[in-house]
Amino acid sequence: MADRDLRAAVHELAASPLLLVALDFDGTMAPLVDRPEDARAIPEARAAMLRLAGLPETRVALISGRSLDSLVHVADPPASVLLSGSHGVESRLDAEPRVTLDDGERQRLYALRAVLDGVADSVENAFVEVKPAGFALHTRLVAPEGAAEAQRRAREGTAAIDGLTVRSGSNVLEFSVRSTTKGDAVRMLRDFAGAASVLFAGDDVTDEDGFAVLGPGDLGLKCGAGPTAAEFSVADPAAVAAVLHELADAREQKYS
Repeated sequence: MADRDLRAAVHELAASPLLLVALDFDGTMAPLVDRPEDARAIPEARAAMLRLAGLPETRVALISGRSLDSLVHVADPPASVLLSGSHGVESRLDAEPRVTLDDGERQRLYALRAVLDGVADSVENAFVEVKPAGFALHTRLVAPEGAAEAQRRAREGTAAIDGLTVRSGSNVLEFSVRSTTKGDAVRMLRDFAGAASVLFAGDDVTDEDGFAVLGPGDLGLKCGAGPTAAEFSVADPAAVAAVLHELADAREQKYS
C-alpha cells in the first residue's frame, strides 16, 4: 500500500475504540462477473475479512445490492459478520432476517415483475433477478445497443407504477418498492454496532450513498476509477484487500 496518506488514515482508524468495517461485495471484494451467482471474493479479501471479524471491538459488515440469500451464497460469511442486502431493505444482524411487505407494496411488486419479465423475455441474454422488495434487470451479457434499449423499455414500462426506487449499476437496472440506500444501511449498522468509527469500501454509483453519510474519523474507500465522495481510491479488489490487511495488522497491534 504505497499511498502514505491512506496508510496514515488506516492507522488512525485502527485506534478506534469500536470499529465497523463495512464492505460492498461485487466489484470491491470480488471481481465483476457475467453471472452474479459465480462471483466470489478474491482469497486475499476474504482472508482480510475473516481476520478483522476475529478482532476485539471490531464488527465487519457486508452491504450489497444483492438479496441476502444471494449475498450469503456468494460471500459465505461467518455468523459474526453483519449483513445488509437489497440496498438496505434486508438485514441480518444478530437475529434471523425478516422482510414484511404491505398490500400496496405487494401489488406494485406484481406489476413490476410483469413489466420486467416482458422486457427480459424479448431480449436475448437479459434476465431478471428476484429480490424481496423488487427486481434487477441484468444486461451484462447483452450487446451494448440491446442493453440500452432493454433498460429504456424497462424504465418506460414501469413509469406508471407509483413509489418505485430505480437505481442504475454496472450493467444492471434495479427497481424497488422501498426507498432505502446503502447510506441508510451504513447508518443502521453503525448504530447497531455502536461504532465510534466506520470504514466503508465500495465501487459502484450506489455506494456513493454510503460514502455520503461518513463523517469525521471515518474512512471512505472507492475501488476503481471515477468521481467519488470517498476520501481515498484504489485500483481493484486486490488493492482493497491490501488496505484491509494493513488495517488488521494495525488493529492486532492495538490489542497485542
